[in-house]
Amino acid sequence: MSTIVDIVRKNLDFTQNKTLKESVYEAFRKTIILGEIPANSRINEKEVASALNISRTPIRYAMNKLAQEKLVEHIPRIGIVVKGIRVKDAYEIYDIRMALDTLATITAMRNMHDEDFQRMENLLKNGDRLNAENKVDEVLQNFSDFNSLIYGKSEMPRLKEIVTNLQTYLVYFRDIAIRSSDRRDLALEEHWLIFRGMKNNNEEQVRLITHEHLERSLKFIVDEMERRKLG
Repeated sequence: MSTIVDIVRKNLDFTQNKTLKESVYEAFRKTIILGEIPANSRINEKEVASALNISRTPIRYAMNKLAQEKLVEHIPRIGIVVKGIRVKDAYEIYDIRMALDTLATITAMRNMHDEDFQRMENLLKNGDRLNAENKVDEVLQNFSDFNSLIYGKSEMPRLKEIVTNLQTYLVYFRDIAIRSSDRRDLALEEHWLIFRGMKNNNEEQVRLITHEHLERSLKFIVDEMERRKLG
Protein backbone atom coordinates (compact mmCIF):
# COMPACT_ATOMS: atom_id res chain seq x y z
CA MET A 1 0.00 0.00 0.00
CA SER A 2 2.87 2.38 0.76
CA THR A 3 4.04 2.08 -2.88
CA ILE A 4 0.57 3.01 -4.17
CA VAL A 5 0.37 5.96 -1.82
CA ASP A 6 3.84 7.15 -2.85
CA ILE A 7 2.86 7.07 -6.53
CA VAL A 8 -0.45 8.83 -5.92
CA ARG A 9 1.27 11.45 -3.78
CA LYS A 10 3.70 12.11 -6.64
CA ASN A 11 0.77 12.79 -8.97
CA LEU A 12 -1.09 15.06 -6.55
CA ASP A 13 -1.13 18.57 -7.97
CA PHE A 14 -2.18 21.33 -5.60
CA THR A 15 -1.10 24.13 -7.96
CA GLN A 16 -4.48 24.03 -9.70
CA ASN A 17 -7.48 25.80 -8.19
CA LYS A 18 -9.34 22.58 -7.37
CA THR A 19 -10.90 21.02 -4.32
CA LEU A 20 -9.04 18.35 -2.38
CA LYS A 21 -11.42 15.62 -3.51
CA GLU A 22 -10.95 16.58 -7.19
CA SER A 23 -7.16 16.67 -6.76
CA VAL A 24 -7.18 13.23 -5.13
CA TYR A 25 -9.46 11.84 -7.84
CA GLU A 26 -7.25 13.17 -10.65
CA ALA A 27 -4.10 11.84 -8.97
CA PHE A 28 -5.59 8.34 -8.68
CA ARG A 29 -6.98 8.51 -12.19
CA LYS A 30 -3.66 9.53 -13.71
CA THR A 31 -1.83 6.87 -11.69
CA ILE A 32 -4.19 4.13 -12.86
CA ILE A 33 -4.46 5.07 -16.53
CA LEU A 34 -0.69 5.37 -16.84
CA GLY A 35 -0.37 1.86 -15.43
CA GLU A 36 1.57 2.93 -12.36
CA ILE A 37 -0.86 0.95 -10.23
CA PRO A 38 -1.11 -2.52 -11.84
CA ALA A 39 -4.45 -4.14 -12.60
CA ASN A 40 -5.84 -6.30 -9.78
CA SER A 41 -4.16 -4.15 -7.11
CA ARG A 42 -6.35 -3.57 -4.06
CA ILE A 43 -6.92 -0.06 -2.70
CA ASN A 44 -7.80 0.31 0.97
CA GLU A 45 -9.55 3.66 1.53
CA LYS A 46 -8.73 3.79 5.23
CA GLU A 47 -5.04 3.05 4.75
CA VAL A 48 -4.70 5.56 1.91
CA ALA A 49 -6.46 8.29 3.90
CA SER A 50 -4.22 7.63 6.89
CA ALA A 51 -1.03 7.65 4.82
CA LEU A 52 -2.02 10.90 3.06
CA ASN A 53 -3.19 12.39 6.37
CA ILE A 54 -6.62 13.29 5.02
CA SER A 55 -10.17 12.12 5.74
CA ARG A 56 -11.72 9.19 3.90
CA THR A 57 -14.25 11.46 2.18
CA PRO A 58 -12.05 12.54 -0.79
CA ILE A 59 -10.75 8.97 -1.16
CA ARG A 60 -14.31 7.62 -1.26
CA TYR A 61 -15.27 10.33 -3.77
CA ALA A 62 -12.33 9.39 -6.00
CA MET A 63 -13.11 5.67 -5.86
CA ASN A 64 -16.78 6.24 -6.71
CA LYS A 65 -15.88 8.32 -9.77
CA LEU A 66 -13.25 5.80 -10.88
CA ALA A 67 -15.79 3.00 -10.50
CA GLN A 68 -18.20 4.91 -12.76
CA GLU A 69 -15.40 5.13 -15.33
CA LYS A 70 -14.76 1.40 -14.86
CA LEU A 71 -11.15 1.97 -13.87
CA VAL A 72 -11.77 0.31 -10.49
CA GLU A 73 -14.52 -1.97 -9.21
CA HIS A 74 -16.05 -2.67 -5.81
CA ILE A 75 -15.90 -6.41 -5.16
CA PRO A 76 -17.96 -7.71 -2.21
CA ARG A 77 -15.85 -8.96 0.72
CA ILE A 78 -12.67 -7.88 -1.08
CA GLY A 79 -12.95 -4.12 -1.54
CA ILE A 80 -11.77 -1.80 -4.29
CA VAL A 81 -9.72 -3.46 -7.03
CA VAL A 82 -7.98 -1.71 -9.92
CA LYS A 83 -9.17 -2.76 -13.37
CA GLY A 84 -6.95 -0.47 -15.42
CA ILE A 85 -6.80 -0.56 -19.21
CA ARG A 86 -5.51 -3.48 -21.28
CA VAL A 87 -4.12 -3.90 -24.79
CA LYS A 88 -7.31 -5.59 -25.94
CA ASP A 89 -9.20 -2.48 -24.80
CA ALA A 90 -7.09 -0.45 -27.22
CA TYR A 91 -8.08 -2.62 -30.18
CA GLU A 92 -11.76 -2.49 -29.25
CA ILE A 93 -11.77 1.28 -28.72
CA TYR A 94 -9.96 1.95 -31.99
CA ASP A 95 -12.34 -0.27 -33.95
CA ILE A 96 -15.15 1.87 -32.54
CA ARG A 97 -13.27 5.10 -33.17
CA MET A 98 -12.53 4.12 -36.77
CA ALA A 99 -16.24 3.93 -37.50
CA LEU A 100 -17.34 6.92 -35.42
CA ASP A 101 -14.55 9.33 -36.37
CA THR A 102 -14.96 8.59 -40.07
CA LEU A 103 -18.71 9.17 -39.91
CA ALA A 104 -18.33 12.33 -37.82
CA THR A 105 -15.59 13.82 -40.02
CA ILE A 106 -17.39 13.22 -43.32
CA THR A 107 -20.69 14.52 -41.90
CA ALA A 108 -18.96 17.58 -40.42
CA MET A 109 -17.30 18.27 -43.78
CA ARG A 110 -20.73 18.50 -45.41
CA ASN A 111 -21.99 20.90 -42.74
CA MET A 112 -19.00 23.23 -42.46
CA HIS A 113 -18.82 26.72 -43.96
CA ASP A 114 -15.88 28.99 -44.72
CA GLU A 115 -15.78 30.40 -41.20
CA ASP A 116 -15.72 26.88 -39.76
CA PHE A 117 -12.76 25.91 -41.93
CA GLN A 118 -11.01 29.13 -40.91
CA ARG A 119 -11.57 28.26 -37.27
CA MET A 120 -10.13 24.79 -37.85
CA GLU A 121 -7.12 26.22 -39.68
CA ASN A 122 -6.45 28.65 -36.82
CA LEU A 123 -6.69 25.76 -34.38
CA LEU A 124 -4.11 23.78 -36.36
CA LYS A 125 -1.75 26.76 -36.61
CA ASN A 126 -2.01 27.20 -32.85
CA GLY A 127 -1.26 23.50 -32.40
CA ASP A 128 1.91 23.84 -34.47
CA ARG A 129 2.96 26.84 -32.38
CA LEU A 130 2.34 25.06 -29.08
CA ASN A 131 4.23 22.02 -30.31
CA ALA A 132 7.21 24.15 -31.38
CA GLU A 133 7.23 25.61 -27.85
CA ASN A 134 7.03 22.07 -26.41
CA LYS A 135 3.87 22.87 -24.45
CA VAL A 136 2.75 19.25 -24.38
CA ASP A 137 -0.29 19.63 -22.12
CA GLU A 138 -1.59 22.48 -24.27
CA VAL A 139 -1.02 20.43 -27.43
CA LEU A 140 -3.04 17.66 -25.78
CA GLN A 141 -5.89 20.14 -25.24
CA ASN A 142 -5.50 21.36 -28.81
CA PHE A 143 -6.03 17.81 -30.10
CA SER A 144 -9.16 17.53 -27.97
CA ASP A 145 -10.41 20.84 -29.36
CA PHE A 146 -9.80 19.63 -32.92
CA ASN A 147 -11.85 16.50 -32.31
CA SER A 148 -14.57 18.46 -30.49
CA LEU A 149 -14.88 20.84 -33.44
CA ILE A 150 -15.43 17.93 -35.82
CA TYR A 151 -17.98 16.22 -33.58
CA GLY A 152 -19.75 19.49 -32.94
CA LYS A 153 -20.07 20.30 -36.64
CA SER A 154 -21.29 16.77 -37.37
CA GLU A 155 -24.46 17.83 -35.55
CA MET A 156 -25.01 14.26 -34.38
CA PRO A 157 -25.61 14.53 -30.61
CA ARG A 158 -26.12 10.79 -30.08
CA LEU A 159 -22.83 10.06 -31.81
CA LYS A 160 -21.13 12.62 -29.59
CA GLU A 161 -22.72 11.01 -26.53
CA ILE A 162 -21.21 7.64 -27.43
CA VAL A 163 -17.77 9.22 -27.74
CA THR A 164 -18.21 10.99 -24.41
CA ASN A 165 -18.79 7.61 -22.78
CA LEU A 166 -15.41 6.49 -24.16
CA GLN A 167 -13.65 9.63 -22.97
CA THR A 168 -11.63 7.94 -20.21
CA TYR A 169 -10.01 5.61 -22.69
CA LEU A 170 -9.55 8.25 -25.36
CA VAL A 171 -7.79 10.63 -22.98
CA TYR A 172 -5.56 7.79 -21.78
CA PHE A 173 -4.56 6.75 -25.31
CA ARG A 174 -4.07 10.34 -26.44
CA ASP A 175 -1.90 11.01 -23.40
CA ILE A 176 0.37 8.08 -24.27
CA ALA A 177 0.69 9.16 -27.90
CA ILE A 178 1.13 12.91 -27.44
CA ARG A 179 3.87 12.48 -24.83
CA SER A 180 6.05 11.18 -27.69
CA SER A 181 7.43 14.07 -29.76
CA ASP A 182 7.70 11.89 -32.90
CA ARG A 183 4.07 10.72 -32.72
CA ARG A 184 2.95 14.24 -31.77
CA ASP A 185 4.63 15.74 -34.84
CA LEU A 186 3.14 13.13 -37.15
CA ALA A 187 -0.34 13.45 -35.64
CA LEU A 188 -0.27 17.21 -36.25
CA GLU A 189 0.66 16.58 -39.90
CA GLU A 190 -2.22 14.09 -40.16
CA HIS A 191 -4.64 16.66 -38.75
CA TRP A 192 -3.56 19.08 -41.47
CA LEU A 193 -4.19 16.38 -44.11
CA ILE A 194 -7.66 15.73 -42.68
CA PHE A 195 -8.37 19.48 -42.76
CA ARG A 196 -7.29 19.80 -46.40
CA GLY A 197 -9.36 16.77 -47.40
CA MET A 198 -12.39 18.26 -45.65
CA LYS A 199 -11.87 21.69 -47.20
CA ASN A 200 -11.60 20.09 -50.66
CA ASN A 201 -14.81 18.17 -49.96
CA ASN A 202 -12.95 14.94 -50.84
CA GLU A 203 -14.82 12.21 -48.99
CA GLU A 204 -12.52 9.37 -50.07
CA GLN A 205 -9.40 11.29 -49.07
CA VAL A 206 -10.90 12.08 -45.66
CA ARG A 207 -11.84 8.44 -45.15
CA LEU A 208 -8.34 7.17 -46.05
CA ILE A 209 -6.46 9.77 -43.99
CA THR A 210 -8.70 9.26 -40.95
CA HIS A 211 -8.13 5.49 -41.10
CA GLU A 212 -4.36 5.90 -41.54
CA HIS A 213 -4.25 8.41 -38.69
CA LEU A 214 -6.03 6.04 -36.29
CA GLU A 215 -4.12 2.93 -37.43
CA ARG A 216 -0.79 4.65 -36.79
CA SER A 217 -2.00 5.89 -33.43
CA LEU A 218 -3.18 2.40 -32.46
CA LYS A 219 0.13 0.80 -33.43
CA PHE A 220 2.07 3.36 -31.42
CA ILE A 221 -0.15 2.90 -28.38
CA VAL A 222 -0.10 -0.90 -28.45
CA ASP A 223 3.70 -0.90 -28.80
CA GLU A 224 3.99 1.51 -25.88
CA MET A 225 1.56 -0.43 -23.69
CA GLU A 226 3.43 -3.66 -24.37
CA ARG A 227 6.71 -1.90 -23.61
CA ARG A 228 5.25 -0.82 -20.28
CA LYS A 229 3.80 -4.33 -19.88
CA LEU A 230 0.33 -2.91 -19.31
CA GLY A 231 -1.49 -5.56 -21.32
